[in-house]
Amino acid sequence: MTELVKLGGDLASHYNQWITVFLMVSGLYIVIARGNMVKKLVGLSLFQTSVYLLYLSAGKILGGTAPIIDPAFTVYSHPLPHVLILTAIVVGVATLAVGLALVVRINEAYGTIEEDDIFEQDDNRP
Repeated sequence: MTELVKLGGDLASHYNQWITVFLMVSGLYIVIARGNMVKKLVGLSLFQTSVYLLYLSAGKILGGTAPIIDPAFTVYSHPLPHVLILTAIVVGVATLAVGLALVVRINEAYGTIEEDDIFEQDDNRP
């Protein structure tokens, strides 16, 4: 019984990795299983968010502070993962906006945003 409690404690101590894995799997599932293009973009956004969490959780040091030299602190968190994630968030928002703009243009051209209907229309064109 004590081994089970210890295992549960080990799993609970890594909750941020479990949340990251759950978001990755759910985002990938949405991209693969759904035919609606807006839902696919939401799935890609979920997947991107999980990657952000993956990098940020690895970049955080317990007891660490901002990297400002001060004799009172000896443990510092590395700022590079946080800076990279800020850049990735900006790029992710921009690509999501471009993807949504493409979905609007596809809807104007085909009258739908469902992949199966678009492929069917393309097959029926001469």
